[in-house]
Amino acid sequence: MKTNNKFSFEFFDCLPEMYFMVGKDGIILQKNKKAAKLLSSKKSEGVNNFFDLIELCDRNLAEKSFSESIQNNSQNTLITRFYIDRKFFDVKVIFTPPTSLNGKEKQVLIVANDITEAKAKETELLRFFNIVENSINPVQITDLHGKMIYVNPAFLKASGYPKEELLGKNPKIFGSGKLPKKFWDKMWQTISSGKVWFGEVEDQRKNGEPYFTQLLISPIIDDENNVTGYFGIHRDMSEKRTLEQQLINTQKMESIGTLAAGIAHEVGNPLASISAIVQVAQRNTSDEFIIEKLGLVKSQITRISKIIRDLVNISRPSNFELQVTNINECLKEAVEITKVGTKAKDIDFVVKLNADVPRLPLITDQVEQVFVNILLNAVDAVNEAGKPDDEKHIIVESSVSNDEVCFTISDTGTGIADDNQSKIFEPFFTTKKPGKGTGLGLWVSYGIIKSFQGDIKVSSKIGEGTTFTITIPIQ
Repeated sequence: MKTNNKFSFEFFDCLPEMYFMVGKDGIILQKNKKAAKLLSSKKSEGVNNFFDLIELCDRNLAEKSFSESIQNNSQNTLITRFYIDRKFFDVKVIFTPPTSLNGKEKQVLIVANDITEAKAKETELLRFFNIVENSINPVQITDLHGKMIYVNPAFLKASGYPKEELLGKNPKIFGSGKLPKKFWDKMWQTISSGKVWFGEVEDQRKNGEPYFTQLLISPIIDDENNVTGYFGIHRDMSEKRTLEQQLINTQKMESIGTLAAGIAHEVGNPLASISAIVQVAQRNTSDEFIIEKLGLVKSQITRISKIIRDLVNISRPSNFELQVTNINECLKEAVEITKVGTKAKDIDFVVKLNADVPRLPLITDQVEQVFVNILLNAVDAVNEAGKPDDEKHIIVESSVSNDEVCFTISDTGTGIADDNQSKIFEPFFTTKKPGKGTGLGLWVSYGIIKSFQGDIKVSSKIGEGTTFTITIPIQ
């Protein structure tokens, strides 16, 4: 019978877990090969009590769980650590209901599974999850068929979609459709072969806005070197695209400035001659029809001359010297100049100036020119809107924040269409009727403010009005 009992316990030798037969006092009576191997060192040879294997801080808890298993004839489970040969092993311990063999005292079969490696992977996975969840870069994980099975909060924020509208869907739901099929075919060929793919793509947010990113897609490989899914991480390139566009616009404006200087030289002299001839003709005729037509010619010459002056002002460095300038006074002066015009007589000007705005080294005439240009445009916009007199307002404000001074000029005019807001600072672009504007005022103003390391921004809604915001750094 003893042999049979021994043989029956040897059955556990072929299993990967550690098996201990333990008496009610915790003494190890039998153990399988896996457990024997763990206790084969000289330092662990004298370990006879099962609870001496358990980490000291968990020992009382283990003894309590063991006792409950005996008293209640139940199975209890404990996650703890073995401490053997000065090394820790994470283990899952199962205390089975006690059994009696051959009428002897009841014994408890204890199963201990080494989960050290599994726990290390779990910790690593948890660490990875926390990093991805808190990453500022949008991250997505898809299955082999390209359906999304995970997206991080940054991805939700960037795409504008809620999680329930993304999981289980193909990423093409927010694709812009501007990239050719060959582009995506090449991407799939790359990642399907187990290689990393990298490229720039244009996606589209839920609200229709374009979203430019650098996208890196890495295959997820299992232990057998099979692709089980794909990990994609985006890097927002929208700001980079904006800066590139601004650089292109700046270079374009520099080229136009060079051209303008040549035009001013080549056209200015002939224009002066034509103007002189017109004046001589006016003085030497009494024909009213001729005088009227010559006056028309002269007005057009004046208009051309003004365009040339504006072009020259922006295309060459100013000869004016910097002076410590009270910008609030410049703004008040610009308002007074604008109010004198007949077009502004029915418009209510509201001026709110912050006394804390510091004096800055600027070119007074140029700053005033910027304010006048924007105010005159505001007057035209308010008049074109055709609103009642009590709704015709232009609000002028100044403030200080974040080491810069800020000036806003808001009107209740017609507003600017979204498509035109990115164009209004381009030379010769105007929404006014032919002959009503040259399209150079805002371009000149933009150049002046940029020369002071400042910026001009516009926000507008059709039918509600427009706000120009001018910022100039204090330093």
